[in-house]
Amino acid sequence: MSVRPWRDIARRPSRRIMVGNVPVGGDAPVTVQTMTNTVTADARATIGQIRRCEEAGADIIRVSCPDVESTQALKQIVRAARVPIVADIHFHYKRALEAADAGAACLRINPGNIGSADRVREVVNAAKANGCAIRIGVNAGSLERDLLEKYGEPCPEALVESALDHIRLLEEHDFREYKVAVKASDVFLAVAAYQQLADAVDCPLHLGITEAGGLRGGTVKSAIGIGSLLWFGIGDTIRVSLSAEPEEEVRVGFEILKALGIRNRGVRVVSCPSCARQGFDVIRTVQTLEERLSHIRTPLSLSVLGCVVNGPGEARETDIGITGGGNGKHMVYLSGVTDHHVQDADMVDHIVRLVEAKAAEIEAATTDAPAQAAE
Repeated sequence: MSVRPWRDIARRPSRRIMVGNVPVGGDAPVTVQTMTNTVTADARATIGQIRRCEEAGADIIRVSCPDVESTQALKQIVRAARVPIVADIHFHYKRALEAADAGAACLRINPGNIGSADRVREVVNAAKANGCAIRIGVNAGSLERDLLEKYGEPCPEALVESALDHIRLLEEHDFREYKVAVKASDVFLAVAAYQQLADAVDCPLHLGITEAGGLRGGTVKSAIGIGSLLWFGIGDTIRVSLSAEPEEEVRVGFEILKALGIRNRGVRVVSCPSCARQGFDVIRTVQTLEERLSHIRTPLSLSVLGCVVNGPGEARETDIGITGGGNGKHMVYLSGVTDHHVQDADMVDHIVRLVEAKAAEIEAATTDAPAQAAE
């Protein structure tokens, strides 16, 4: 039993598939995805955006392929990318065939939307021949007409029925390398649909609250929806859909995973909202530290508290801590223990150096451990 059972998440069992070289489902880590918003045919711009997303930590990146110019550029894009590329296909099955041949690791497609059974068979055969996975992407905003007539409006049952219909088309062709999403912009609808689908299938699930909004509002909606599902143990890969640059989607995705203790990447900051007791400008300090420490990928924790009311207690639980004191002189904690003081003017640079040194220490210990075990 866990030392802290209230933190435990019992993850839903699922089949594991491969998206390129990235495992999705089973006991694989929950992956973070995003999608480019450049014109895909502009390979240079698209690759530049992919590189920024990779640096932010994206595990998988999706690009839209609405026309033949996009699928022609896809081959160059796939070669340049360091992570698997998903080709987003909607209605034209030939784009799916071209994307599979161009090296896409996964096709985002709804089999029922691309026409005849022969066309579905062609796409499945192309996916098999090229080692592509398929992501079925059901969306409340584009449900099939017959389901809207049957249910009267988008509802969890309609989303799940649509997903099961698309799944059946793939499995009829003995294709099981698929994952499924049932997205909606309504948090309640999306969560309920995913809960129903999780009980009905054993495939990996791709989570998202679609059309969630701008950076602030969309982050809140996504954190509630995606976070709730992950807390229930549902979800194998996530995409935070924001009207913001895709790098921001990646950062928010990781923050959701970090908050739940599912995946830790980079510095986890514990900071107070500040008040009249603060010994330094907490808000500006945290903003600066988050910017200057964004390059750190090693998981570690940093507490930034403005005064001694909660500062020492929070510092005991973090790798590095800073607590505001009087006369511009602040206390620094290392591994939860009071260690030394720092002057206000030197504080930010000093904390950055400490975090970088701690990250290097953790990385060195991680590297040395396998070597020692082999001796």
